[in-house]
Amino acid sequence: MTRVFNFGAGPATLPQEVLEQVQAELTDLHGTGISVTEMSHRDKGFMAIAQQAEADLRELMAIPSSYKTLFLQGGAQGQFAAVPLNLLDGKANADYINTGHWSKRAISEGGRYCKVNVAASSEASGFTTVPPQDQWILSPSAAYVHYTPNETIGGVEFPWIPETGDIPLVADMSSTILSRRVDVRRFGVIYAGAQKNIGPAGLTVVIVRDDLLGRARSEVPSVLNYKLQAEQGSMFNTPPTFAWYVAGLVLDWIKRKGGLTAMAEINKRKADKLYACIDASGGFYHSPVDPDCRSWMNVPFTLADGRLDSIFLEQAAAVGLVQLKGHRSVGGMRASMYNAMPEEGVDTLVQFMQQFSQKKG
Repeated sequence: MTRVFNFGAGPATLPQEVLEQVQAELTDLHGTGISVTEMSHRDKGFMAIAQQAEADLRELMAIPSSYKTLFLQGGAQGQFAAVPLNLLDGKANADYINTGHWSKRAISEGGRYCKVNVAASSEASGFTTVPPQDQWILSPSAAYVHYTPNETIGGVEFPWIPETGDIPLVADMSSTILSRRVDVRRFGVIYAGAQKNIGPAGLTVVIVRDDLLGRARSEVPSVLNYKLQAEQGSMFNTPPTFAWYVAGLVLDWIKRKGGLTAMAEINKRKADKLYACIDASGGFYHSPVDPDCRSWMNVPFTLADGRLDSIFLEQAAAVGLVQLKGHRSVGGMRASMYNAMPEEGVDTLVQFMQQFSQKKG
């Protein structure tokens, strides 16, 4: 069967080269006679895989030696709890920026462990933009400031990194990690579910500054304790070995394709092509997001006539363009274009959208 172009938001498309390597190695990893899915996480073969994956992540993101990198489970939503449990350090409150669905989920979970101060929100705009920092009301006593650089559902992206002074900045980078260069030194904690730009679902990457370790509350579950996991090399409990292995292959693929500089150039080009198609459609397609805050990774759009939605999706699928249906909370369409989405896929989508608007407009 021919591969289709999968625009799903996550679990998302993976590089075909990686999938083919997984297929070739699945029953016999590197001549061991067993599958990586059967291999002990303590086996020297898997330890080498884990160490190489960490080294590649550090190289790609230029992670300073003063940060630990953790390969955990529980997804980004697990980190919604892990962050306050690890960072409050006796403080009672934390600042959160509300820019959409996932920000709200983080706020709700954080509120179970501390007093949440919503320092800024774009809810009044329908979450179509990000609040300018000069409008933020930050608390000087906050343990940390949490924000979501890219809202996967709403397609809103911060075009800048917030300044929070001495208060640690925490970022849920699930949708943007590895899509471009970012200065890790600006952050106290970066976390990301793997199932968009890193690998398959089941793995969560956490990058945490050393001085933030050892602050966990006594009741934090051991598997969520950053210091404990860092001391154990992310192997306090059995890690998601298969997802870690595939993530390592994806990281190697990114390196071979030119690293994050090359990824950024391609991702920007893909996004520009799709937004240009939407903007040039004469209103047939519409992007609800402020042009200054449009996501490179997740592009939601609507059709002027919503009655055409099902026809659009059906005809798109017929030409190999799948998972374009928008999130149930917002409707419309959404094209997610992570690193592994080839430029050819976006070109095919743009061509289809142009032809569809000509026929139905």
